[in-house]
Amino acid sequence: MIKIKNICCIGAGYVGGPTMTVIADKCPHINVTVVDLNKERIAAWNDENLDNLPVYEPGLDQVVARARGRNLFFSTNVDEAIANADMIFISVNTPTKTYGKGKGLAADLKYVELCARQIAAVATTDKIIVEKSTLPVRTAETILTIVENTGNGVNYQILSNPEFLAEGTAIEDLFHPDRVLIGGDTSTPAGKEAIQALVDIYAAWIPRERILTTNVWSSELSKLTANAFLAQRVSSINSISELCEVTGADVGELARAIGTDSRIGPKFLKASVGFGGSCFQKDILNLVYIAKSYGLDKVADYWEQVIIMNDHQKQRFSDNIVKTLFNTVSGKKIVFFGWAFKKDTNDTRESAAIYVADHLLDEHANIVVFDPKVSEENMHNDLAYLNSRDADANKTLLKKSNDPYQAVKDAHAIAILTDWDEFKTYDWEKIYGLMKKPAFIFDGRKILDKAAMKSIGFEIFSLGTSVQ
Repeated sequence: MIKIKNICCIGAGYVGGPTMTVIADKCPHINVTVVDLNKERIAAWNDENLDNLPVYEPGLDQVVARARGRNLFFSTNVDEAIANADMIFISVNTPTKTYGKGKGLAADLKYVELCARQIAAVATTDKIIVEKSTLPVRTAETILTIVENTGNGVNYQILSNPEFLAEGTAIEDLFHPDRVLIGGDTSTPAGKEAIQALVDIYAAWIPRERILTTNVWSSELSKLTANAFLAQRVSSINSISELCEVTGADVGELARAIGTDSRIGPKFLKASVGFGGSCFQKDILNLVYIAKSYGLDKVADYWEQVIIMNDHQKQRFSDNIVKTLFNTVSGKKIVFFGWAFKKDTNDTRESAAIYVADHLLDEHANIVVFDPKVSEENMHNDLAYLNSRDADANKTLLKKSNDPYQAVKDAHAIAILTDWDEFKTYDWEKIYGLMKKPAFIFDGRKILDKAAMKSIGFEIFSLGTSVQ
């Protein structure tokens, strides 16, 4: 039986940081070291002021406070952490490729390969390597090929342990998960022993019946499939929202009606300006690429439509702003409430706000953004990644405000792009008084009472409802 005493996690981002923090909290007998080459990120994890943690998640600061310095450590000394570890989690970024074969679809595995090569170069004792990053099916085979061909006599076992966290509720998800999935080599005693070692870690706080074990390929593909199914539901309800707008139906009432069907269920049936985040689009594109690589073109076409609908929803939202504002937004001040892809996180990856802003900036709009957790620098970096215009133009046309009431002064319209709860509590009569008239609201998250806003005097567009 393998007893894990030291864990190393390579990657101190949105997955590695919170996951390792909770493992350290629940397993005080195990030393957990999270390593990253980004010195600023590690410094932020070690900052005495817990408000400066690089990842914002409700409750994360409290868990870090309990475990950090006891058995939880953050370091840039990657080699030392690898050498001392019995189990190594790989939790690095796997973005969609922007070059070469598979550009725009396949996952870029260069960081994963670099991790494997570094482990192989440093390890002198047997290691269990755990894939925590979202990876294409059969990546474990690649990792094993790399580490086993170094000739240093070290024995390796590769496990797949995909994360199923929802940002904004990640700590609660880690404490009380629907399931933990562990895939490994189920055909050999050594493989089964490695699987059990990871099972024993999670069993410290998670009921055994919620810890599922499979072969490694099923585990890898399960992560992609889960995200694809969730994104599919979002695109499905968003497609119906457009139909509701022209027929007089209300997508909220419709979602409630179909969500009470036990075969369908109510989750992920909230119409919005589109899904975002680090996983949904990337994982579906990866699934499309895998299907195409095996010649399964119809399968690829099916899943690609989920992305097409999501892009369409963002485009039509921005198009509607232009159309409603008398077919021009040139020189007009439009305020975004929210930039993060969802509430209770500072993650902006693939946020709908980025693309809506990009479309409106093409129309020469002036955008002011209020988001309680996202910096102006982050916003400009998001736009720069699209490479639609030079950086100076983005900085000139898009600014951040630190006060929502100051932001809306003399604005022509407000677009709600993130579902932060605080937006519901604002003094909307005061906001109306500060704006140019007619004052427009484009509620891309369906968080406001449409009738109440109209009674104040706003012209309001709410996704999935008639314009009347």
